[in-house]
Amino acid sequence: MGDLFMLRVAVGICYATFSASAWSVNNFLITGPKAYLTYTTSVALGAQSGIEECKFQFAWERWNCPENALQLSTHNRLRSATRETSFIHAISSAGVMYTITKNCSMGDFENCGCDESKNGKTGGHGWIWGGCSDNVEFGERISKLFVDSLEKGKDARALMNLHNNRAGRLAVRATMKRTCKCHGISGSCSIQTCWLQLANFREMGNYLKAKYDQALKIEMDKRRLRAGNSAEGHWAPTEAFLPSAEAELIFLEESPDYCTRNSSLGIYGTEGRECLQNSHNTSRWEQCSCGSLCTECGLQVEEKRTEAISSCNCKFQWCCTVKCDQCRHVVSKYYCTRSPGSAWSQGKGSTR
Repeated sequence: MGDLFMLRVAVGICYATFSASAWSVNNFLITGPKAYLTYTTSVALGAQSGIEECKFQFAWERWNCPENALQLSTHNRLRSATRETSFIHAISSAGVMYTITKNCSMGDFENCGCDESKNGKTGGHGWIWGGCSDNVEFGERISKLFVDSLEKGKDARALMNLHNNRAGRLAVRATMKRTCKCHGISGSCSIQTCWLQLANFREMGNYLKAKYDQALKIEMDKRRLRAGNSAEGHWAPTEAFLPSAEAELIFLEESPDYCTRNSSLGIYGTEGRECLQNSHNTSRWEQCSCGSLCTECGLQVEEKRTEAISSCNCKFQWCCTVKCDQCRHVVSKYYCTRSPGSAWSQGKGSTR
């Protein structure tokens, strides 16, 4: 274990640049034992999946996980200690742990495979442990090694980040599912063999989004921080907070007003954002998006109509083609725009 803490991992998850297709996470710079180079691709993909999930979860909110979001050190661009920062740390840490665990169970790493530590033991009435459980112990260890090492700070924000990193890893464990296979004569299922599998990553995103909505604001003891607690090791961030809060997301500062553009804070504002009108079977945030993004931010909702062409009246023809007509239809989209002569003062609008 000593080597893990001696390892200096300078992971430059530099700019998470977003294209129309996906996030790309660049410049993973590793110094330390060459054995750990094995995991860098998986770590990068895990961080990328976390940021993609962040974009999905916040697509219709004022803060929509912008391109500068993946800055995991307090001494880079992401300087705030808001609940949005807490989500970024949790989902990124969870993404790395999830991907490493998946790759481990699939046999992609020579020194890691299924978790069979419980196999053969009774799990409950009518079932025993068996099969190939996902090795979350290994995934958690590698995620902690890489992600936590990014945090070089020694202040309250650094401790908050480490706490939320851990909350993300705990979310991976909390959302795991038990999968079982029946055994018995003629399919009687008199006994079951069960193993633990990772949930779909979208479920983990939903879980952490709920934690974000219920995040706890913490008042830190500054005297204790000045006494020499360091975020680089020798100290666990859970010592600073209530044990009951270890799985919760925490933040130190209220969120700014994301309505108005503020380049110095990396806030793009909501002017020009698309919202949804008259949408059905959608989430609460999608249904309220025009009010939250536009109206409550002092903007008006403007409808823009465009003509779209899509395949229709498709028919199968023997053999073996499908022929379709090209149909034209009008599509309405809605955007937040500033009404002529309006002046939206900085102080208005809610903080979320």
